[in-house]
Amino acid sequence: MQPLFDLHTHTIASGHAYSTLKENIEEAARIGLKALGTSEHAERMPGTAHRMYFMNFKVIPRELNGVIIYNGIEANIYGEKGEIDVHPSIIDRLDYIIASMHLPCIENLGEAGNTKAILGAIENPKVTIIGHPDDSRLPIKMDEIAAAAAECHTALEVNNSSMHPLNFRENAKENILEMLDYAKKYKTNIILGTDSHICYEVGKFDRALEVLEESAFPEELVVNFEMDRLPLVLNKTE
Repeated sequence: MQPLFDLHTHTIASGHAYSTLKENIEEAARIGLKALGTSEHAERMPGTAHRMYFMNFKVIPRELNGVIIYNGIEANIYGEKGEIDVHPSIIDRLDYIIASMHLPCIENLGEAGNTKAILGAIENPKVTIIGHPDDSRLPIKMDEIAAAAAECHTALEVNNSSMHPLNFRENAKENILEMLDYAKKYKTNIILGTDSHICYEVGKFDRALEVLEESAFPEELVVNFEMDRLPLVLNKTE
């Protein structure tokens, strides 16, 4: 099966990406995606968009070129309790929140501390996706993460960009395979994300699909394969 939507994408608003929202939408339409999410980095990431950017989502049409547009954010987990840098003034304007650990925004807390931080984010009812929990520079107890995500109905991301040969995340494929094994055990929902930082990456899930096949991962636990599953990762208060 082929993914029908991509919710982890960035534009020039994130400060270190190279395409506009218009270019991303046009690429999504060209390759036949049904929906596209824009998820700029939240405020602790150096160079990212100002808070006002997220407050003005009303100007973006819900559908363009046959593609449904969802407006999210990639929040930074910045503390051991799972704190995220999404200001209360914008949190209810977001269709979804991806919560991720990025080394520019948090130091390595050790396996126990990193795990506690992600568990805290999973327990946040506004967080619908945990982004790229696959970097050995930020080690975690994957068993605990997958179990908690299943219990809280939070999706774990298979990040296509993490497995790029030039990506700086360490042991991503091995960690993703471990995550998928535990996701099968606990029946945890998985979402594929490109983490695209240029329009040519939007909707390109080649590495993610390969790792699903290698893991023999059940299709029914992959959110992107059916549009009816999209609400599983949208704001729970919608």
